[in-house]
Amino acid sequence: MRLLIDECLPNRVKFLFVEAGHDCQTVREAGFSGKENGELLAVADKKFDVLLTIDKNIRHQQNLAGKKIAVLIIRSISSDLEDIRPHIPDALAALRTIQPSQFVEAGTP
Repeated sequence: MRLLIDECLPNRVKFLFVEAGHDCQTVREAGFSGKENGELLAVADKKFDVLLTIDKNIRHQQNLAGKKIAVLIIRSISSDLEDIRPHIPDALAALRTIQPSQFVEAGTP
């Protein structure tokens, strides 16, 4: 699965998903730095299957109707890698069933 790692996540998160067999790029690597969520989703929709983020508000601010991309929200208490790491198994499980145009949450804060 092609994953885009949001700017709000540490870059090292990418390697946790690469180890699980996913094709990952950070927003910066993809050339999308500084784009707001709506614009980011529009350009990412052409290249990626899932946007991975910890932005809990994105589901209330964006509409994925008609898009191919899905959004996986990791429910971590912070953007620190050690706070995110315990939620990776839930996130990987969610990726097995996530569908286009879905917002899915993984983990518990």
